[in-house]
Amino acid sequence: MQAVKCVVVGDNTADKTLLLTSFTRDIFPGEYIPTVFLNYLVNVTVDGKSINLGLWDTAGQEASFENVRKKWYPEVKHHCPHTPIILVGTKLDLRNDTSVIEKLRQQKLAPITSLQGEEMRKKIGAVKYLECSALTKEGLKTVFEEAIRACRRSKPTA
Repeated sequence: MQAVKCVVVGDNTADKTLLLTSFTRDIFPGEYIPTVFLNYLVNVTVDGKSINLGLWDTAGQEASFENVRKKWYPEVKHHCPHTPIILVGTKLDLRNDTSVIEKLRQQKLAPITSLQGEEMRKKIGAVKYLECSALTKEGLKTVFEEAIRACRRSKPTA
């Protein structure tokens, strides 16, 4: 069985732990969970092949979309220069939430659009931009399937 390691990095409000908990345990905790998600192994089938998927959570930092380009991309490329990157927009369920939109508007902000996510993907050279919701599970399975596919397409370097 092929093994794939998936490390989830991002800002502290990106819901990395919720993403992993929702995917691995098929539950959505109703409250904030600090990063206590231990490394987790799950067996999945992608394109008819069994995969041993190792999931690793990381502690986040101050939140900003620009951190993708300024902090996370350089860090991943430094530590894992040949690893394919999937850029994931989380909290998809909040994009059309009027109370969230109003709170962001008061801070002169707006939800990140799919187009902005795709533009950032191109800037950092990520292989895919995907969106998901840990709450509704929309796109959740696809995120991990595409991460596995990207790893399987990637050729190891000597």
